[in-house]
Amino acid sequence: MSDSIHTPHKPHHDHDHDHDHEHDHGEKHDHDSHAHSCCSAAAGPSVIKLGSAPTAGARLSSFRIEAMDCPTEQTLIQNKLGKLAGVQQLEFNLINRVLGVTHDLPSTAPIIAAIKSLGMQADPIESGTDAAPAAPPVKKHWWPLAVAGVGALAAEVLHFTDAAPTWVIALVALVSILSGGLTTYKKGWIALKNLNLNINALMSIAVTGAVLIGQWPEAAMVMFLFTVAELIEAKSLDRARNAISGLMQMAPDKATVQQADGSWVELEVKDIALGTLVRVRPGERIGLDGEVVSGNSTIDQAPITGESLPIEKTVGDKVFAGTINQSGALEYRVTAAANNSTLARIIHAVEQAQGARAPTQRFVDSFAKIYTPLVFVFAMAVAVIPPLFMGGVWFDWIYRALVLLVVACPCALVISTPVTIVSGLAAAARKGILVKGGVYLESGHKLDFLALDKTGTITHGKPVQTDYLPLDPLFADSAVLLAASLASRSDHPVSLAVANAAVDKKLALSAVDNFAALAGRGVRGEIDGKLYHLGNHRLVEELGLCSPELEAKLFALEEQGKTVILLCDSSGPMALFAVADTVKETSREAIRELHELGIKTLMLTGDNPHTARAIAAQVGIDEAQGNLLPEDKLKAIEALYAKGHHVGMVGDGINDAPALARAEIGFAMAAAGTDTAIETADVALMDDDLRKIPAFIRLSRQTSSILKQNIALALVIKAIFLAVTFLGLATMWMAVFADMGVSLLVVFNGLRLLRK
Repeated sequence: MSDSIHTPHKPHHDHDHDHDHEHDHGEKHDHDSHAHSCCSAAAGPSVIKLGSAPTAGARLSSFRIEAMDCPTEQTLIQNKLGKLAGVQQLEFNLINRVLGVTHDLPSTAPIIAAIKSLGMQADPIESGTDAAPAAPPVKKHWWPLAVAGVGALAAEVLHFTDAAPTWVIALVALVSILSGGLTTYKKGWIALKNLNLNINALMSIAVTGAVLIGQWPEAAMVMFLFTVAELIEAKSLDRARNAISGLMQMAPDKATVQQADGSWVELEVKDIALGTLVRVRPGERIGLDGEVVSGNSTIDQAPITGESLPIEKTVGDKVFAGTINQSGALEYRVTAAANNSTLARIIHAVEQAQGARAPTQRFVDSFAKIYTPLVFVFAMAVAVIPPLFMGGVWFDWIYRALVLLVVACPCALVISTPVTIVSGLAAAARKGILVKGGVYLESGHKLDFLALDKTGTITHGKPVQTDYLPLDPLFADSAVLLAASLASRSDHPVSLAVANAAVDKKLALSAVDNFAALAGRGVRGEIDGKLYHLGNHRLVEELGLCSPELEAKLFALEEQGKTVILLCDSSGPMALFAVADTVKETSREAIRELHELGIKTLMLTGDNPHTARAIAAQVGIDEAQGNLLPEDKLKAIEALYAKGHHVGMVGDGINDAPALARAEIGFAMAAAGTDTAIETADVALMDDDLRKIPAFIRLSRQTSSILKQNIALALVIKAIFLAVTFLGLATMWMAVFADMGVSLLVVFNGLRLLRK
C-alpha cells in the first residue's frame, strides 16, 4: 500500500523507538499453513537501524522471503545482514514476508547471497510494485511425515518387546528421523553456524544427543512429535494471521464501471481511476470508496464501522469499499484508489500496529534472549558436573540434560504475547475500532478517567429547533414563516436550524429585502416592506425590547442547554425559538457502560457552562467544564494526570488535538473516510457510536488478562518441568508434550479474542 500511517510520538508513552517509522512494501498474500516455525508470531513491520543513519546515496530494496515468517528467521537475517558492509537499515514485515533493505551497494547480489546462505530464497520486488511475483505453490507431500510416525512407533514397539536386535531398531529409528526431521536439522545447523540457539538448534542437539547415547526409539519419537506439534502450531497461528488478511478479502476484485461511450464493463478494482463512475447492484459488495451520484439503497457498513444496522444511502452520501449494498442499485463516483480506500488504510494501520511492540511483548522478548542461553548453559552443567564431581552416572545426567534442552525453548512465552495482541487488534477492527498499536490495546485497561468533547461526540453536532413559543397570539402562525425567511439568508448553524424546521413543514418562504447580518447578534431584513430582526438576547437588549418576563423565559430555556433567538418587529418581540444540539441515544448508553466499568467521565466543551451542565446531566456525565479553548482542555487533562489518574480523551482528532495528544489514549470519532483521524488517533472509532469506547476497554481488559494468563502458564509449567527434569523424573517424550503443549495452550488462549 502506498501510504504509511504513523502513530504520533507521545513523550509520556513508553514507545519502542525502533518502530517509529515503518513502511509497508507488500500486499496481502495467502500464507501456506505448513510453515515450520516455533514462535511463528504475527509480528508486524519493524525497523532495525544498523549503525548511523542512512546516507544520502542509500536506496531501499525490497525482497519477498517465503521462509521468513517468524522472529527465528528475522534474528538470523538481522545478524547476517548486520555484518554486510553497505547495509544501513532493515525493515521486517513478517506478516507479508517482505524484507526492506536500505543500502548503498552497487547491486543486490550480496544481499541475496547472504540470505541464501541461511537456507532462504530472497525474490526481489520491482520498484513501483507491491510484491514479488508469486512463486508456483510447492506441494507438500504427507508421506514423509507418515513414514516418520510409523517408523517411530515401530522402533518403540521393537524396543519394548525385544523383538529385534539393536541395529534393526536403530535403522528403523534413523529412517523415521530422516523422514520427518531433515528440515529441522537443516534449520538447526544454519542457526548453530550463526550462533543462534533457536528451537531448531535445541531440538537438533537433543535428538542427536539421544542417538549418541543409544536412545534410538526415543530420538525418533521426539522428532516425530516435535514435527507434528510444529505443524499444528503453524495451522493455529495461521488463524491469527488470516484474521488480518481476511479483512482485505472483504473488498471484491472487480467492479462494473462506465466507459466513455456509456457502456458498462467489469474491470479489476486496482485498475479503476479516481472519478470513474461505478455501478453496484443489490447484494453486491462495494469495490471502492466513493460518493453516490444516483439511486438510493441501504448499505451494511459493519465491515468498516461495526454498525449493526444498515445505513440509508442516497445522492451525495459516502460509500466504502468492502461494505454490502442491500436493497437498491447505486451509481457512485470513485473518490479513492483501491490501495488508499478506507478499508486499505484500516488494514495497513492494523499491520503497522503489530510492529509497535506492547510493553509486555518487549519484556518477553528481552527475557527470552537471556533465558535461552542460561538454560543451555545449565543443561551443559547438568550433563558434566554431577558425573565429574558427584559420582553421577554419565548416561543418566546426559539424558537429563537433553530433556532440559527440549524444555529450554521459550516458545510458549514468546508466542503468547504477539498472538494475543494480533487477535485483539483483529477483533477490534471487526467491531469498527481501529487500534494503532499493541501499546494502546494493552494499556486501555488502566484507564480510570475519560474526558469527552461535546459537539459531534456526545451530541449529533447538528443543531435542531426544539421549541417555538409565540409571544403575541396574533402572530402565532406568521412568526414561523417570517423567522424562517430571515434565517434562510444566514449560514449560522442556529439560523439554519430554524430555517430547516420550516422547510420540513413545507412552508413557502417570503422574499427578504435589505438583508443584513449583525455580527454576534443576529440578522435583520424587510419582508413586505416591514423591518424585522431575528437575533439573540443581546440584540433584543440593544433594540430596547427586553423585559423581566421575557428574560425569565430565556433563562429557563438556557438552563436546559438551549440557544434562544427571538423574532422582533418595531413594537416588540413576536416569538422565540430555541435551538439545541441534540444528544445521541448511544451516548447515554455509553456513559452508563463506562460507569459500570468504574470509569469516571468529564465533558470538556467550548460552549457556555449552562449548556455544558445541561448536556452532562442528560447523559449522566460526572463533571462538565465549559467556555474552554483548546489549551484549556489540555490543562484539564494535565490536572487529571496530577491527581494520579489514567486519562483517555475523546474528540474529533483536529480541534481537540492538544488534549488528544496529551491523553494516555486519544480516541477519534467517526474516522471512516477521514485520513487525518485515522492517522493521528491512537484509537479511531470508525463511526460516531460512543459505545465503542466501553467495548474497547472491555477488549483491552480481556487482552491484558489473557497476556497475564499466558505468561503465568508458560513460566509456571516451565519451572515445574525444569524441577521434575532435574530430579530425573521426566522423559524426552514428556518434554516435547510439555513444551509444545503449553505453546498450543497459549496460542488457543490468545485466539479466544477472535470469538464474536
